[in-house]
Amino acid sequence: MLFNQYEPGVAYDEAFTKDGGSRSCYERILSQLGNLSSEELTSIQNTLSLAFLRQGVTFTVYGDGEGTERIFPFDPVPRVIPSHEWEHLEKGLTQRIEALNCFLKDVYFDQKILKDKIIPEDVVLSAKHYRPEFREVKVPNDTYVHICGTDLIRDVDGTYLVLEDNCRSPSGVSYLLENRAAMKKVYPSLFFETGVRAVDAYPDLLLETLECLSNPIKRDPVCVVLTPGVYNSAYFEHSFLASRMGIEIVEGQDLVVIDDHVFMKTTRGLRPVDVIYRRVDDDFLDPEVFREDSLLGVKGLMRAYRKGNVALANAVGTGVADDKVVYKFVPDMIKYYLDEEPILPNVETYLASEKKELDHILKNLDQLVVKAANESGGYGMLVGPKSTKKEIEDFREQIIADPRNYIAQPMISLSTHPTFCDGKIAPRHIDLRPYILRGKETRVIPGGLTRVALKEGSIVVNSSQGGGSKDTWVLY
Repeated sequence: MLFNQYEPGVAYDEAFTKDGGSRSCYERILSQLGNLSSEELTSIQNTLSLAFLRQGVTFTVYGDGEGTERIFPFDPVPRVIPSHEWEHLEKGLTQRIEALNCFLKDVYFDQKILKDKIIPEDVVLSAKHYRPEFREVKVPNDTYVHICGTDLIRDVDGTYLVLEDNCRSPSGVSYLLENRAAMKKVYPSLFFETGVRAVDAYPDLLLETLECLSNPIKRDPVCVVLTPGVYNSAYFEHSFLASRMGIEIVEGQDLVVIDDHVFMKTTRGLRPVDVIYRRVDDDFLDPEVFREDSLLGVKGLMRAYRKGNVALANAVGTGVADDKVVYKFVPDMIKYYLDEEPILPNVETYLASEKKELDHILKNLDQLVVKAANESGGYGMLVGPKSTKKEIEDFREQIIADPRNYIAQPMISLSTHPTFCDGKIAPRHIDLRPYILRGKETRVIPGGLTRVALKEGSIVVNSSQGGGSKDTWVLY
């Protein structure tokens, strides 16, 4: 039996209790998968890897001398979330995106939360991705974040915590969909017998979300996906989603602005564009407003955007909500705008920009996880308990030189999950990135991308740092 020798560690284990018994939502799955041999599971894993390779399910690692294109590692043991847990997560994620949208509208208009000193003014105004040039620019439906990927973890007690919000252009949903398609082929009977909620409707729901941003007078709005191009790390996802939605994928050179309206160049002439799902960062969107040397964006796009002649998902300036310093104040946003207690708590966070908290950080660097305010993908991070003295001292100098740019958090032992590694089942740390769509209504896709740290003992789940993924089964 594959799971006979499985030994959960001190972290909360998703599938097994501390006394070694299986959790009720996992019983059927563990029973059936446990009957497979190591060789059979290896064969399944190899089949999945080959299928992903043929379909181009890859990601790019920049600066890797061994080659940039890689298959996204996939583990064949699914993560399971029972219905009552998912209901709790849905409510918490819906609450959070509502508060974040209220915050974004406020800081680009009246700035009441700053005037009332709920959030220090300099925290927002000094944020790297705050766009003061877009103050008082109205966006459709007063919604700034239409697509969000919020990263969740569980502590040793099994409590779900929000690790960070991804409000600019969260990636990974294509892997969620491909993982599901693969698992339905590999375990067809188990999948349907277990009663797993579907995720296949995501592209249709995404298109609905985009279309509701267009002028309501227009019947068939033209939506496009704007990509930086084939060399971008997430290009597979850009082309995948465009294909699934049945819309065009374009680069900046494929669009032109005439009389403050956006047009797409086609073999039949220019075609008006109403909504752009942009996977290009603010800095590169328009050389007239942002970086003059950008070849990825469209000259004049911001003129059309300001006048309401084209909609962008997500809106310009949403990156301020991704800032890890601003993250600390999301529970305050929920209380301030919604008059509610946060359903999903944050991880305890210390700001290096606050003197008392800076002193605590510098005294305890060897025990804390320190993160740069605007880095992602596992970069710009110090995991104190797993770092060398030199790495710690180097980070100390960086923090002292630019305290606004760093936060620190206690090292939380992420929950573990049975994972097939080196021919056997072993616990590996995981997180969860659910995807939230906010259009006419808020929808949370039942599941999400479970990312897994494939290296033993590692808590860094990012694909660029050696992580992989699992299919996430939300039960009815």
